Amino acid sequence: MTDLAALQTLIGLNFKDASLLELSLIHSSYVNENPDLAPISNERLEFLGDAVLGFVFATRLYNSFGQSSEGELTRLRSRIVRGSTLARAATRIDLGEYLYLGKGEEASGGRSKPANLAGALEALIGAAYLDQGAAAAGEVATRLLSSDFAELTGPKAGMDYKSRLQEFTQANQQVTPRYSIVDTSGPDHARRFTAEVRLNVKPLGRGQGRSKKEAEIEAARQALIGLGINFT
Repeated sequence: MTDLAALQTLIGLNFKDASLLELSLIHSSYVNENPDLAPISNERLEFLGDAVLGFVFATRLYNSFGQSSEGELTRLRSRIVRGSTLARAATRIDLGEYLYLGKGEEASGGRSKPANLAGALEALIGAAYLDQGAAAAGEVATRLLSSDFAELTGPKAGMDYKSRLQEFTQANQQVTPRYSIVDTSGPDHARRFTAEVRLNVKPLGRGQGRSKKEAEIEAARQALIGLGINFT
């Protein structure tokens, strides 16, 4: 098993109780094959870490998106704490290499299975919480998932602009925004589309893009800016 000191350096936290860190890495398959060495798996820590992650990113989203509805905040949080996102973050620190696995799970590629990686990351956060409290666990979670948070909530998450604009207009005016392509320019191999979004007859924003969809997304983004809605 790889030295756990290296893992602590990667996550930026030195555990006071190293047994908690070790427990976070014990897969149920290892317990099944080695009950005398490891009587329990990381599943309880996984449960705790899931709750901690949800709280950490719910708080961050609440503070970052002051105009977003409950539904939009819930969708953003689910993207950040979903299994595929957690597995990707775990892969960046090679967490799979630290897992205690049973021989069968090891042989079947268990160190790279998304479910194992996501569960171990949740357990790691749960262990950090028990070892040093909510603030320390939050720092670890934010550090490990900072790039995912930026990707899933930043300007490149363009598909959210249209949904945010629609939620806002429906909540405040009970009207759905409408999009139209008002201009097309450039040669066939490099088309540029200009989209406009309107609320009834009032124009809210215009945007350009290499596709109609991209232009509509930019129009929605410009509309959000014009309405003073914080989305960064």
